[in-house]
Amino acid sequence: MTSDTPPPAPQTPPTTPDQALDIVRARYAEPKLPDGTPAELHVHEFDIGYLVYPVFPPPAETTGPPRPAPPGGAKIVVSKATGESVTVPNFPTEQAIALYRRNVERHA
Repeated sequence: MTSDTPPPAPQTPPTTPDQALDIVRARYAEPKLPDGTPAELHVHEFDIGYLVYPVFPPPAETTGPPRPAPPGGAKIVVSKATGESVTVPNFPTEQAIALYRRNVERHA
């Protein structure tokens, strides 16, 4: 029995940060700020990919000790070679890239 659904079109690898951003917007839900407006997305280009993540404004100043960042969240890496995207934990930029590199090397 054959399916009437055509196979997904192959993804063209991105060559610019804007193309990586387009891939992320097409595949993932748009993050929102607490007031419901879309969060700004930042793209950090590195040698084998693009790291895409939302930028949230800092919390309002309060008295007392600083509060930790809310838990959870993810960043997305779009491969320059294939256009495939994967999520990585919401680590600082360099740690997220290092984790992505380890996973790519492990699967190569």
